[in-house]
Amino acid sequence: MPGSPSTFLLIGEALIDIVQRYAENPVEHVGGSPANVAVGLARLDNTVRFATCLGEDARGDRIRAHLRRRGVTVVTKPTERHTSTAHAHLDASGAATYVFDLHWDPGTIAIAPDIGHLHTGSIGAVLAPGTTDVVAALRAGREQATISYDPNVRPSIMGDLDTVRVQMEEIIGLCDVVKASSDDLEILYPGMSIEDVLARWGSLGPALTVATRAADGVSFRLTSTGEFVTLAAPPTRVVDTVGAGDSFMAGLLSGLASAGLIGGAEARARLRQATIAEVTPAINRGGRCGAITVSHAGAYAPSLDEL
Repeated sequence: MPGSPSTFLLIGEALIDIVQRYAENPVEHVGGSPANVAVGLARLDNTVRFATCLGEDARGDRIRAHLRRRGVTVVTKPTERHTSTAHAHLDASGAATYVFDLHWDPGTIAIAPDIGHLHTGSIGAVLAPGTTDVVAALRAGREQATISYDPNVRPSIMGDLDTVRVQMEEIIGLCDVVKASSDDLEILYPGMSIEDVLARWGSLGPALTVATRAADGVSFRLTSTGEFVTLAAPPTRVVDTVGAGDSFMAGLLSGLASAGLIGGAEARARLRQATIAEVTPAINRGGRCGAITVSHAGAYAPSLDEL
């Protein structure tokens, strides 16, 4: 029966993106993949908590205020370290590359009784020392909540790819939904087809595996049937690609929640038996969110009214 989880819990890094556009002066924005997903879900009228790690400094205060203004409840462990940053360098086409200064140690992450879905991703999911806390939270929450993950691969800071691949596959084994970009898949599994990677991930546990493919649309696979589908990308005008994958993730999770396919043990069972027709509306919502985001500068998060 359609519904939505009572509360989403997002776990991961929040930071300041220092965006250096081609031939322009840098501008600072609140960012971090899990933080962007948290804002995206809140903008789509979901109840969202966000467990992260912020410094007691001006940038940390800015992030807290940004999230709270957008309806996200922030849970942080006090730290003496400064708030993390990511320098995003945008080339003439709008494509982004990143250099990170990241500190990640969230401590024990409590799973309240009202949490229906857990999401994690990006650097915080695999970066020591906090990765231990993230995996512990996923294991603790799995009985009551569905789980999703976006690897959002960043080789320059995540370290040795063979080690990272093992870490990521451990997390994938705890998940119901996994989404990655085609670029992520090529970095992690060079030479493997998208369909083969999604099948590999599905064999580890998730019921739904998804790969965004930029202008080539999105591919997804149902583990229960082995069906593999590719949908075209919605038309849009690209300003830059910052936050596009996070916006897609928020739209996807929002759509799955609306369909009653995430949000607890019963939803997990429904997702495992879901058909292509039942999952496609959520995939399309993710695509529309991503298309709106790339038509704006920065990690813009659309509302339900814009979809």
